[in-house]
Amino acid sequence: MTATERATELAIIAARAASDIKAQEIIALDVSEQLVLTDVFLIASGASERQVSAIVDSVEEALFKEGVKPIRREGKTEARWVLIDFGDVVVHVQHAEDRTYYALERLWKDCPAIPLPEDARGGGDAAEYQDPDDGAIHLAGDSRL
Repeated sequence: MTATERATELAIIAARAASDIKAQEIIALDVSEQLVLTDVFLIASGASERQVSAIVDSVEEALFKEGVKPIRREGKTEARWVLIDFGDVVVHVQHAEDRTYYALERLWKDCPAIPLPEDARGGGDAAEYQDPDDGAIHLAGDSRL
């Protein structure tokens, strides 16, 4: 089973909204084989707490226009790692330092990446972070690069 078309469409809309606020290293992972509760993880980085908060606001506004409201939001007060659960799509917006530290891409390395259009990739293309040795997606700040 793969992510539904609707989940993929919503992930792209959310990625474009994040990219509009200059989010970095935006990737979408199809987690439908691993999780029952959601189809897609969208992961993006911001350089500061203020930017993380602005990315979250932009994503929520874009998906609200599509008729989708968040089921749950965690971490908005601290704005270091904000998780927004939209049901079929879970958006993780992390401060760049936290993104490198927690390395969600490594945790979910068995899940295929969902191709994002050029205008939805932010400041980095997921292909740039591919390590041919282990098949996992790595961030630019990862010391193993």
